[in-house]
Amino acid sequence: MAFSGIAATLMEGGRTAHSVLKLPLNKNVEEYPVCNISKTSGQAKVLQTCKILVWDECTMPHKKSLEALDRTLRDLRKNDQLLGGSLLLLAVDFRQTLPVIPNSTRADELNACLKTSPLWKFVKRFTLKSNMRVRFCRDETAQHFADILQQIGEGTFPTDQTVKSALQTIFGLKLKRFKNWSTKFIQA
Repeated sequence: MAFSGIAATLMEGGRTAHSVLKLPLNKNVEEYPVCNISKTSGQAKVLQTCKILVWDECTMPHKKSLEALDRTLRDLRKNDQLLGGSLLLLAVDFRQTLPVIPNSTRADELNACLKTSPLWKFVKRFTLKSNMRVRFCRDETAQHFADILQQIGEGTFPTDQTVKSALQTIFGLKLKRFKNWSTKFIQA
């Protein structure tokens, strides 16, 4: 499952976390939200028996979504262990979008982040280094684009005169027509 519909479509049989877990919509209001899953539903039976849940883009939902899942799995499985004793694989890139909270401050958004949840201390982290989708495609252009994205994410992408050539490479832009393009681009 994934937080966004776009990411869910990239997975075989993928669905959004809201669809699978019936995540509460009022998590900002309720102190201890739970998922809206009836104990007698088919979805409850799946969650009671599954061994592992995979959640992609888990930086985007509010931390209370994960906490609601924990409470729900404990209740459905009648097991007071973390997540009712099941395993949750979180796919995370903290360089992606953090939770969006309307009419909030940056502090509110950071406080809603997964890392501020009491459950975070139980997370065992692994770091992946290879973009397998690009590797299996064997496409030089896709690999070059992935390398540039990696450099941007790590803060190692050069930001001087090479920006023009990088933009041309990435977007195929013909920037020769624009005078003082870099000044206008930076001021925009």
